[in-house]
Amino acid sequence: MTARPPLVGAATWQAVMQTANHRCQCAGQCGDPHTRGGGRCDRAHGGHHHRHGGGTVRLLAAPADPAHLTLPAHRAAALPAGELAAWCPPCHDAARRTARTAEAAPPDADALF
Repeated sequence: MTARPPLVGAATWQAVMQTANHRCQCAGQCGDPHTRGGGRCDRAHGGHHHRHGGGTVRLLAAPADPAHLTLPAHRAAALPAGELAAWCPPCHDAARRTARTAEAAPPDADALF
């Protein structure tokens, strides 16, 4: 597998991918329990998607904490490698949607009393 880093932030991306062993680090934050991968997404950088027309998997380095997936891009890019994780695009997008939904949810009325 050839791991081509992005043009910007290549050293950080390489560090994140090395830590993740070039495999998506989602452990269900996307809503999928990833049972086939033993609780962790089985997509690897340079591998192929199993669904939706296939295609080559290109992992990205993004905040490890799903609550930080909603940070503006300039703040997420400033995070150190230790606060980033490898994400495949489908897991990243689903986890980000979940985080945005949680942010937008009104507080529980019972929590006030």
